[in-house]
Amino acid sequence: MRKIARWYYFVLSSLVSIYCIKPVTAEQTASLTITVNNVRHQKGDICFRIYAGEKGFPMSDKSEVQSGCAKITGTSVIKKFPGLKHGTYAVAIVDDQNGDRKLNTDFFGIPKEGFGLSKNPTVSVQTGTPKFRDASFVVNKNTSINIVMKYSLDP
Repeated sequence: MRKIARWYYFVLSSLVSIYCIKPVTAEQTASLTITVNNVRHQKGDICFRIYAGEKGFPMSDKSEVQSGCAKITGTSVIKKFPGLKHGTYAVAIVDDQNGDRKLNTDFFGIPKEGFGLSKNPTVSVQTGTPKFRDASFVVNKNTSINIVMKYSLDP
């Protein structure tokens, strides 16, 4: 009788364990390929920051999810960022000529190096620095975007 009771509890606990196990599904990730056009210099790096929210965009790294730099080899630069969760992102880039990995500005905050933002919004004295919503886009599966490098503010 004792053996049957043990066997019963073993089978019962096994069934409960199987029932409670949730199937593990890997969260799908996406890749983002960024093409930068209109690069003027043939030396230095193009540095990229991918943001998942407006906090810190586009100058700080507060909501940055990935970043990296690519050597300039021509008038266009392509960089791929794998492993992003599906969602809404914005990208800021810098033509980093002095190797400090940031956008250098003058006393008035006007960029001294080339820069660009996803969706290529207008950047001028009147419009100011674009908001995350002005540069954001959806990433799912394999997404590609083009950014035009700017070397001055828009008129």
